[in-house]
Amino acid sequence: MSAIGQDRYKYEDYEATAEWLLARIQIQPKVAIICGSGLGGLADLLINKTSFAYKDIPNFPHSTVQGHAGQLVFGELKGKPCVCMQGRFHFYEGHDIATVTYPVRVFHLLGVETLIVTNAAGGLNSKFKVGDIMMIIDHINFPGFAGQNPLCGQNEERFGVRFPCMSDAYDKDLAELMRQVAKEQDCASFLRQGVYCMLPGPTYETVAESKILQLLGADAVGMSTVPEVVVARHCGLRVFGLSLITNKVVMDYNSKECANHQEVLETSDMRTVDLQRLVSRLVEKM
Repeated sequence: MSAIGQDRYKYEDYEATAEWLLARIQIQPKVAIICGSGLGGLADLLINKTSFAYKDIPNFPHSTVQGHAGQLVFGELKGKPCVCMQGRFHFYEGHDIATVTYPVRVFHLLGVETLIVTNAAGGLNSKFKVGDIMMIIDHINFPGFAGQNPLCGQNEERFGVRFPCMSDAYDKDLAELMRQVAKEQDCASFLRQGVYCMLPGPTYETVAESKILQLLGADAVGMSTVPEVVVARHCGLRVFGLSLITNKVVMDYNSKECANHQEVLETSDMRTVDLQRLVSRLVEKM
């Protein structure tokens, strides 16, 4: 895995991508939504849509994961100008961290003020059930412990400060708003909150690894999201995150359960409508 951070791209590269998009869209998005595995249906809620395949956007990476459509969709959600990423980028696809986070800086240059991140995650908290939706209140950045931080390298002051704070990474006001929305939508019974831990993948966790993560205070584990959040906060964006608990992490050596991507997609399908209702109502109330 490359240790290249923000030095891989120049400010002008992000600027060129943003200018290409701005010349082709009718709205200036204020909210960006990154859709995780099986959750790309969020983009279907947009009206007055304009879509671009990642492969057609200058400097944009390509997504190769099943359940990720690989396109950028602009439009309005409940009257708010938005952009949705149908599919994100991951370490395990062979991308370096600068590529994984490239779209977030483009969003900032497009005028985006709030980033909503969604993902499919394994449940570590014993009280969580498959199909629960977890508001992310904090994260554990395991790749960051190994020096894989998207802010490594020379700092670009036009994006943000050299040493950004991460203790307030997830916006508390948006979390409180989501609690209200969940009650209104009769979703409070399966809305949780907790700490998300990122591992680079693509393998699922061993039993020993899962036990370590639990001891560290992680409630859910996945293979994405954290790098995008770090870059978003560096750019001054507000961040709100949701994890759909698509499987229970195996914690017992005698268990015959095995984590698999098909289970992730099936659970995503089951809870898609609820997730769409929650996110769309949150955006409406923002």
